[in-house]
Order: sequence, then structure tokens, then C-alpha cells
Amino acid sequence: MKPFSLLIKPASADCNLRCEHCFYLDRLELYPESKIHRMSEETLERMIASFMSTPQPQYAFGWQGGEPTLMGVEFFRKATKLQEKYGKNGAVVSNGLQTNAQLIDDEFADHFAKYKFLLGISLDGPEAIHNFYRKDLSGRGSHAQVMKAVDTLEKHNVEFNILSLASAANVNKPKELYEYYQEHGFNFLQFIPCVEFDNHNKPLPFSITGKQWGEFLCEIFDIWIKKDTRKVSIRFFDSIMALLVDNVRNICHIGRNCCQYFVVEHNGDVYPCDFFVNQELKLGNICETSWEELQESPLYKHFGADKAKWQSKCAKCEFLSICSGDCLKHRIYGTITTPENLSWLCEGWEMFYRHSLPGFKKLAEEIKKERIREEARQMAAKNPQAFQHAERNTPCPCGSGKKFKKCCGRF
Repeated sequence: MKPFSLLIKPASADCNLRCEHCFYLDRLELYPESKIHRMSEETLERMIASFMSTPQPQYAFGWQGGEPTLMGVEFFRKATKLQEKYGKNGAVVSNGLQTNAQLIDDEFADHFAKYKFLLGISLDGPEAIHNFYRKDLSGRGSHAQVMKAVDTLEKHNVEFNILSLASAANVNKPKELYEYYQEHGFNFLQFIPCVEFDNHNKPLPFSITGKQWGEFLCEIFDIWIKKDTRKVSIRFFDSIMALLVDNVRNICHIGRNCCQYFVVEHNGDVYPCDFFVNQELKLGNICETSWEELQESPLYKHFGADKAKWQSKCAKCEFLSICSGDCLKHRIYGTITTPENLSWLCEGWEMFYRHSLPGFKKLAEEIKKERIREEARQMAAKNPQAFQHAERNTPCPCGSGKKFKKCCGRF
């Protein structure tokens, strides 16, 4: 069985905000029988027990929405108790939770700290920018409460990162966003493009173009590469480095197959991706279907394979080895049902990779050499005689053609 993780929607698309650019709110149409959607204890236990009975290197639970904290802190206490109950000796469990931070208080923060939850905080920049789209049901901005929640999380030493949606409100202000996050000591960042369409394949007003996305990323990169590569973690940049240094694809939009995780809705319904939670792609229900059956589902496998069915232009592109045709969300939308469609963001990705890859590759070489030096230090400490022999006679692992002593062995 291949490893997989869970992305769980315990409150479905229910939310205490009404962000204009939310992509998940309309999923409530899938469950019109109730106005309030909450995962039952029975479904929670079934999900955790069955998942933790599968062989995984790590049992990764991602809690999302809508807004998952609407479930209340007691729900997450039950979740962690069940993880402890069904976890085998030595099992590694991780919990991540994406939140608008409106309900975070000391009680929540204490529990998240105790069980080492990693939180993603939705924050789109300074108050005026963030509040442009992220409003509550009364039309009031949510920024002040986010910052209050951040203070609470920091007080309890809860690890968190910032998820910033690049929309029409902030895509032309990358420098302002970056400086704002730095002023507040936010060094773990994630930037997501806001791209949504109407039924006629036209981008909605808050969406961005490929060109805007490319310019945004290029400006962020230029600031980061000059002085912050060892200080600021930007998830997408980290993933490029993981690919260049370790040949690992650790985020799905640069992957070659979309069979990577399952979305579990509040009632146990399972889907292949939270961008594609629709009736046509419902794979089953965890109360009726095993994870093995879900993973072997022809529908799931077909969806996963669509990722590599990119547009003919992609096959000739010098950046395909990294881009992989982009996320299916940006290739299949509105009335477009074929994965062979060119990504809406293609122009931006090409602009960014052309601009940034030389810098990324240089940094990757530096990291590889640093690793070699560290290994040499450890070797010298453990066995000085063997190290001296290797230093004199061994070609350097970095591929320079020089002897190790005159290359990376110098420290």
C-alpha cells in the first residue's frame, strides 16, 4: 500500500467568515439536507481507527474547512485521544490545521501546543489588504482577531506558518507583504495563487493572471535570495530546493501523479482532492469503504494519472521537469474538462522559473557542499585516520574533479 495522508473537513464548508474569494463555500451544495455540518464521534473514530491500521511511515492528519475550529476544542481532544488509542508503539502522528484564527483562544492553543499541532494562519497582509476580502458575516474585517490569535499562539509556543492568498487585493504588492511579515517575525510563509472562474471560463474579479503571478513570485524571490535563504522558509521555494538537492517532489502541483492524499468530508465521504470535491469524483465513504479499496479505485487512479496528461506545449517546455504542467485546478475549470488544457498560470510559471532557476541551482550546490563538509566533520571526529586518508586520496563527492582535501574537505 502506498503512503497517503488525510485532509479532513470536519465542519465541511461551514465558516464564521464570508471571504469573497473562498473556493470551498459552494461545496455546501453537496449536503443541502442540513444547514450545519459537523463530523460525528462515530465517523471521527472510524476514520482514525481505519487510517491508523494501515502501514504508514507517518500518520498525517490535516484539518481544514470551511473553518475546522468551529468543531470546538473538545472535538480535537477526542481526536488526539483516538490517535493515542489506535496508534501502535512507535507510530509517528502529525496534525496540521488551517484556520482563519477567529476562534483561537488559550484553551485551543494549550491543546495544540501539547500535541504539537502545526497551524496554518490565513493572513493576506496588512490590515487594509487582508480585510479587503476576508470579512465576517456582518461585513467586518477579520485582521485584528487574527493578530490577537497570533499573540495567543506565540504565548503557548504553538508552531504556525502564514498562508497568504495572492489575489487581486495584494498581488501587485509583494514587497509590502514580505516586509510586513518580516516586521512581525513571520519567517514561515506560504503563497497560494487565487484563481477561480465562472461557468463561462472567465476569471472572477478577485482572481489573478499568470503574468501577475509570475511578477509576484519574481519580486518575492529577489528579496529572499539576497539575504533570507537561511532565515525565511517559503514553502514553494523549499520544495524547489528539495527537488534540486534531494530529487524529492514534496508538494502536489509539481508532482507527476495526483494520487497523494484523500479528502474526508464531515460525513465520511471521500474525494481525491479538495479542489475537486464534487459528486462525480466521490470515491466512497470511510464507513463503508476500506482505504485499500479507495486507493485501488479506478476513479482515483484515473484522476491521479490526469496530472501527467499535459498540453502538447508543455512537452516542449524546458521547465516541465519542475512544473509538471501545474495543478489540475488551473487546467480543468468551468466547462473545460480535459487535463490537456494549458494552465491558466503558465505564463507566470515560465517567467518565474526563467528568472529564478539560476539562483536556486547555485543555492542547491552550496547546500550540497555544506552537507559534504558536515559529513567530513563527523567522519574526522569519529575516525581521524580514515578521514586523513580520504582527504588525501578521494575525489570530492561534489563532482568538481578535485581531490577532497582541496575542495569540500577544506574546513
